[in-house]
Amino acid sequence: MRSRTEHTSPPDTERRGETESTSRTLYARAGDAECSFPGGRFVHEIRAELRRLAGWHTGPPRLDDLVDRAAAWGEQERERYRTLLDRAPSGTPGGTGDPGATGISGGTGDPGARDVLVRRAALGCAPLGLASGAWLQWLSSPANADDAVVLDILTLYAADVGAGHPRASRGSAYLVLLRHLLLSENAVPRARLALDRRIADGAFYLPALLLAMSRRPDDFRPEILGADLCLRAAGPPPALVLVRHAHPEVTDWNAIDPGSARQGGWRSGAEQSRIAVEALLDAHPGGRAAASRPGGGGDADRVALGFGWALAALRRWSDDLHADLAASLDPAYEMAELLRIRSREGAVYHHDFTLQGRSLSEWLKESQTDPGPLLRALAGSRLVKPGRSSASSLVNGLVGERGPMFRVFAPEDLSVIRRWIDALPAGGDDPSAAPLPPVPGRDTLLLPSLDAAPADDGRAPSGLREAYHLLQTRTHTPALRRFALEYVHRWLARSRHGIDDGELPLPAEWNPGGLRPWLAEQHDRHGREFEENADVPVPTREELIDSTVQLAPLTLIDGSWLQGFTDYEHASSEIGHSLFETYWDELGNGEVKLNHPLIYRQVLAEMGVELPPTGTPEFARWPGLRESSFELPVYWLCVGRFPQTFMPEVLGLNLAMELSGVGGTYRRARIALRTHGFSTRFVDIHNTIDNVASGHSAWAADAVDTYMATLPSSRGPGAQAQAWQRVRTGYRSLNPPRGFWARQAARLARAPRESR
Repeated sequence: MRSRTEHTSPPDTERRGETESTSRTLYARAGDAECSFPGGRFVHEIRAELRRLAGWHTGPPRLDDLVDRAAAWGEQERERYRTLLDRAPSGTPGGTGDPGATGISGGTGDPGARDVLVRRAALGCAPLGLASGAWLQWLSSPANADDAVVLDILTLYAADVGAGHPRASRGSAYLVLLRHLLLSENAVPRARLALDRRIADGAFYLPALLLAMSRRPDDFRPEILGADLCLRAAGPPPALVLVRHAHPEVTDWNAIDPGSARQGGWRSGAEQSRIAVEALLDAHPGGRAAASRPGGGGDADRVALGFGWALAALRRWSDDLHADLAASLDPAYEMAELLRIRSREGAVYHHDFTLQGRSLSEWLKESQTDPGPLLRALAGSRLVKPGRSSASSLVNGLVGERGPMFRVFAPEDLSVIRRWIDALPAGGDDPSAAPLPPVPGRDTLLLPSLDAAPADDGRAPSGLREAYHLLQTRTHTPALRRFALEYVHRWLARSRHGIDDGELPLPAEWNPGGLRPWLAEQHDRHGREFEENADVPVPTREELIDSTVQLAPLTLIDGSWLQGFTDYEHASSEIGHSLFETYWDELGNGEVKLNHPLIYRQVLAEMGVELPPTGTPEFARWPGLRESSFELPVYWLCVGRFPQTFMPEVLGLNLAMELSGVGGTYRRARIALRTHGFSTRFVDIHNTIDNVASGHSAWAADAVDTYMATLPSSRGPGAQAQAWQRVRTGYRSLNPPRGFWARQAARLARAPRESR
């Protein structure tokens, strides 16, 4: 359809060849699950923008006052939009109403006015609505996976994405709304929304900056939580009252309200957000103390800064959107906007058609900046019959199948033109003298430059221990990114070596019937092997302690191979929702007592071993850990950063990992632990949650099947086979061959050079 072409033209700054970031480009780039933003100047510019817009002069108000202020503003603003809805005419078509009944050209004879408000309000709120809660996506990491504050944040985020269910995120509920309104053509993936020229630039500012901050979580955690609390306290975007009034039952409106509770026993978003903020402020000595000066760096000040910035940004955006909707009540406003959007393409073609002594191409060139003259010229031309679109050739003969403008306008464009024609006075007044409505002003807001890269690209890790430490955080330098890609490619090359010659439980070909039957067979096999090896000696106490310690670098980052599936769109996708739920389970579903890394540390403490915090350099350098104990953990940390690039390999690895202990290994570990008087809780909990019927192993198999089913044979006879080989390689990568030739294959492997 032509509407796709029309609404995906590049932003104006890109047309001019400029390189500075815009809200649109920032929004699109921040939607990449594997993206990275630079530190240094980029971070400083964001901080400066937060301070500029928040505008604290005497120090931030108390948090309770801020919450009350946001809630009051939300209610007042929704009432302002309700008043706007009351102003919208609702008469009969064709200009038969009384234009003098209102102060706008549509009069009461413009039955499409309310539809216009609904459509424009839904689009105007889409950048924020589709990303609701996404700014929390990277606040958890392997380095802080046992942090009580992070677990509170993860609980909030799990509710936002609808953990355990596909397409159950708050953003998914908004997508349902857009689809019902036939406005979703640029909404999937979410980054494409930045190309939709029906949406004003200012609508992207708030979510774009929040999403950019989410990619630098270690720099902006307090500010993100403050902004999040503001958005939940304010409630659903105020303009959506117009949409909900017209379509009260088309979607889950509670899901669209970020402050509401989700189905399934979750706390309300506003309550859980406040819990996370309070936990952050209580986590550090003096965290609640006011800083000596505004923006002085204390957690309380930084939370208030994020809150104040978000509230100021909400106000500006909502003011702009309200002005836009109010102006759109005049059909001439939308018509002028349509001319602005389409004039660039049209100016190329219409040199031979004249209007009032000028070629239409000249009119269209002028319309790129000022469509008013062309709008008035059209209103007075023979192409338009004021008040009677049905008799106007502009929307009939010219766009018919034999007309020179066939398929130039999309159906929604023609609706805009017809509405404008029907609103023109049918007689008496000179339509060419009708004034255009004012275009709402758009404040220029300052955004960080995407070109603000650091002076150098950093230093690659000197070895496995340093890599283990550096890779536990979400952010990285270009050098660390290259290291991670190289490490994964070499590890996978080793895993592929001799894959068809050795024994690999995973079938050589994927069966469209799915992996569940195979999964049951593997469970039975593990059980038989356990029974056959029942007489295997129990390790000595010293051997058990040593093996438990050497597994610590691996086990204390449990689930790290899935960290990329915390990304908003992956976490609620058909393939990724079960992987996010697995990650959520590994970290204890928000409960400290169920957190797997903490449970493992309890076992170590029983053995008399106290390790430094996992995310610290001291842990990686701890002398009791052997160098070889970091090889597999570093692979997990590397591959987990690339959920899109290595999706089939991660799916295979996840299946191998979840199935590895069920039936045999965990039972043997339990016997050893119990024999020497240690707690068996860690292996007990894994033996249940990893089960093949309804646990992690089953979810892992289902995720693989879902992925394979998305690769139809229409993509070529080899598409599924190639993807399946990558899944098998990922499965084998949990325990790749260690022989000389396998390691030689790894040494020769090279990651493809990136274009980014």
